[in-house]
Amino acid sequence: MNKTITALLALSTSLLVGAAPAQAAPRDPVRALKSTMAPGHGVRFTETSTWSDGLDTLQAYTNRGTLQFGKKGLAAYDIRSTSYRDAKDRAISIGKSTYYSGEYVADYLPKGKTWFRLDGGGAMPYLYGQVLNPAEPATLSALLAKGTRAGNKVTGRITFKSLAQVSPWFSGSDLKAWAADTEVSYTLTLTSAGLVGTLSSSFRAKGAKDEYATFEGDIISVETRYTGWGGKVSIKAPDPSTVTGKSSS
Repeated sequence: MNKTITALLALSTSLLVGAAPAQAAPRDPVRALKSTMAPGHGVRFTETSTWSDGLDTLQAYTNRGTLQFGKKGLAAYDIRSTSYRDAKDRAISIGKSTYYSGEYVADYLPKGKTWFRLDGGGAMPYLYGQVLNPAEPATLSALLAKGTRAGNKVTGRITFKSLAQVSPWFSGSDLKAWAADTEVSYTLTLTSAGLVGTLSSSFRAKGAKDEYATFEGDIISVETRYTGWGGKVSIKAPDPSTVTGKSSS
């Protein structure tokens, strides 16, 4: 009788173990991103940036925007920003041009014009924005490779030099001229689909140039939330009659 009970218990245990569902393998975030990258589709985001001198921390800007994909990656963006003084700015990038409106360019606009066009599209438009762009497959791949994954979070550090090698968003911005060994610390939070849900980043200004020299040693941090990966979006350039490429000053 004892041998029979032992055999039955062993059989029951083996059946239970065999019936246990296998854990799904972690989704590949780069593959998940690429699956959303169709022309006319994109992702929306909201973010808050803060400034700190190491002692005091102040909210600097809130931003909300849309990134649109084309046949070869990021093709356009539309970003609206509000400063701690409630100043409004907007940047639209399409192709090889970026259009700015609001306080950022107000002193350069001639009468009757509301948009200022600059050559160079696709790059990070403002200092107080997310320096890392997870909508770029090469950038996302680098962040994953340099980070440590624990569950749905990836934490790591990447230098400006490494970032410039993979990210058009960064390498086309003013920050590319800052110290190459500047380190950006970051945390990615992934959704169940393997897409980036939130991204926080922080770096201490080093080798800041020109009008940014006063930021030397300051810490800029940004918290970004992404929604609607792969949804339909449409970004259009401003009415040409409202645009100028010549400064009034």
